[in-house]
Amino acid sequence: MEFLQPEGWPRPRGYSNGVAASGRMVFVSGMVGWDREGVFRTDDFADQVRQALENVVAVLRAGGAGPEHIVRMTWYVLDKKEYVAAYPAIGAAYRDIIGRHYPAMSAVQVAGLVEDRARVEIEVTAVVPA
Repeated sequence: MEFLQPEGWPRPRGYSNGVAASGRMVFVSGMVGWDREGVFRTDDFADQVRQALENVVAVLRAGGAGPEHIVRMTWYVLDKKEYVAAYPAIGAAYRDIIGRHYPAMSAVQVAGLVEDRARVEIEVTAVVPA
């Protein structure tokens, strides 16, 4: 895996501009902040992020991958201001669950998510080296 940083560009915080990788690809559907039983235990944004990231890792493990294999993440959030306000707690949850691995990442504010209680949905692409 190679993290792509164009010469002269400022280093991004918490993500990479791009990633080049080859190997077995693992695609994780959008994970929301419910537990393994499909129950939301909280409506707190940061807590839902923590649970969604734990769900991502569980699916990765089922595919023979780990957080270190993530090359791309897309975050869908209902409220950009809520997302930005939760940066410190999101960062702590991210480092606890994913580690200090920062793939290419996008965050998109959306009008709604399919699950009514979901505040965030995270989808992932991972590449396990051959």
